[in-house]
Amino acid sequence: MRQAWRQGRVSQYLLLLACVAGVAGLFTSRALVALSPLVGVAAAVANPNARLALTQWLRNKSAWGLALLYFLLVVSGLYTEDWSVWQHQMYRQLPLIGVPLAFALAVPLSARQRYAIGCLFVAGGALIGGATVVRYLLNPLANNELIMVGQNTPSVTGIFHIHFGLMLALAVYFGLLLSRSTHAGKLAQILLVLGGLFSAMALHILAYRTGLLVLYTALLVNGAILIVGQRRFLLGGILLAFLIIVPFLTYNLLTSFRYRVLGTAYDIAQFSANQDINTFSVSQRFAAWETARVVATLQPWVGVGMADVRVEMMRQYEWRDYGLEPANRVMIHNQYLHYLVGGGVIGLFLWLLVLLGPLAQPSLRRNPYVIHFLVVMGTGMLVDSLLELQIGFNLFVFLYSFLLVAGERHSQEATANLP
Repeated sequence: MRQAWRQGRVSQYLLLLACVAGVAGLFTSRALVALSPLVGVAAAVANPNARLALTQWLRNKSAWGLALLYFLLVVSGLYTEDWSVWQHQMYRQLPLIGVPLAFALAVPLSARQRYAIGCLFVAGGALIGGATVVRYLLNPLANNELIMVGQNTPSVTGIFHIHFGLMLALAVYFGLLLSRSTHAGKLAQILLVLGGLFSAMALHILAYRTGLLVLYTALLVNGAILIVGQRRFLLGGILLAFLIIVPFLTYNLLTSFRYRVLGTAYDIAQFSANQDINTFSVSQRFAAWETARVVATLQPWVGVGMADVRVEMMRQYEWRDYGLEPANRVMIHNQYLHYLVGGGVIGLFLWLLVLLGPLAQPSLRRNPYVIHFLVVMGTGMLVDSLLELQIGFNLFVFLYSFLLVAGERHSQEATANLP
């Protein structure tokens, strides 16, 4: 055991366990997600060369980006009104420090171990997505009625549909990327491609609006990169053609998809016509964005305080409620607006630094996993405040640390080992 510790295997296996628990927990159990950061910190402590790794952590810009978001919350305590919420947020957002710390200090995973974690994520998306499709098919009429009124078929493990849609979209692209890995044999390549395709099919059959939005946005970005960046006009043109052909065919072949499109259009029309929007989720988001825009003008530079966003939103709803009942006065549903309201221009700048700052590093900018993650999550956060629910927070922090913090560390080590 002592030899394993000295060789760093204990630290590495603990980090691997933390990653397995994190991925499995995202799809199945909150308890595993809560356990994952603790195991990760233990992995960092178990590194016999933790002191040397500490220097790398201090130079890891991706880790510091997340730490600055936590620092923003700490500073907002100087002017917060809701101390109980602030104290809860201080505890809830500790993974912004702990998870990046684990990936920066623990003995890093081997390439094969990282590949295995990616495969686990793709398999989780395909299996849970497939099982949820079976649930839909057992009673398609009732589920289509839910879709028509803006609701969704719940996943078999109870994952909130917005986050599940994002996870399915990520599984699509991760599956296709992992199938090209040198660690993937012929059978693994086939299974990974099938896993990605199953996740894409599940997204269309279940008609998860946010998942479809990020899926096609990432497809658009891929097409643009191929045409503009790589001058591969034929392949880029084919991808862009898919943006038209696939939705057109899906609209005509899948009742659930067609109902989602028609329901969304009717939802938006209700807001535009100043009708009752108490049962329309998209219109309620429009009302929330307008409300947030007004609240953001109260403290434009430092915001109203990260813990006080809900209180200030509800106060503004009292001035203009858009005909919404108190139970239907929703929160912002836009992570960018959320940071603008809570942290002002400074908060929004820090948030954009976290999302866009890594693109300034060539090693991360050339990493297709990083690009797809940032596009999917960055787009999803235009229509939802993903960090305000624990599963969305854990999904973002874990994958950001796994892909960006660990990726930057690997780049640092590779540069240091150059002759």
